[in-house]
Amino acid sequence: MSQADTIGEKIKAIRTSQNLTLKQLSELTGLSTGFLSQLERGLSSIAVDSLEVIANALNVNLGVFFDSYSEKNDEPIMYSFSQHYNQTASKIFQAVLNHDVSSFAMLPRLTQLMPQANLDEEELEMYNHKGEEFIYVLEGTVTLLLDSQRYTLNPGDCVQFSSNKDHNWMNCTNKIVKLLTVNIPSPFYEEKE
Repeated sequence: MSQADTIGEKIKAIRTSQNLTLKQLSELTGLSTGFLSQLERGLSSIAVDSLEVIANALNVNLGVFFDSYSEKNDEPIMYSFSQHYNQTASKIFQAVLNHDVSSFAMLPRLTQLMPQANLDEEELEMYNHKGEEFIYVLEGTVTLLLDSQRYTLNPGDCVQFSSNKDHNWMNCTNKIVKLLTVNIPSPFYEEKE
């Protein structure tokens, strides 16, 4: 797999190498075959917790879906030139803002929504998972769908919510949206005893 592979393409490659059908993966994960098909084709994005369910079903480490995960080092600073974006859907890119995601309970990311990302609200998969989420809009206008409510956030706006509420986002504009997102707990976190 190349660095340019989307998460969906990586899922498909691992799934097919294990001779699993979409239906079998659906049964293992509880995610619909339609959603998994869209994800593999880069037409849908996925929450990290749902990706963790897929990783467990495929018996792989969650980190295989993120290029920057393998670059663990002791450097506390992540310089802008060392940030690597992963394509999580056809119009969504994310960079994990940490060299050592397994050591921290907080998962900070930069997210870029390309113009018209997730625009088809009829097909948009809503997510919920354990923990909390914080979103700060750096650039552009994002539409946040949260528990059947629709919110428009502009640069400087932010929101924090319990991640067990159904949620997702869209870019209804013709400009790139840049977000700082923080999830607690990080699904990569390995608590030390």
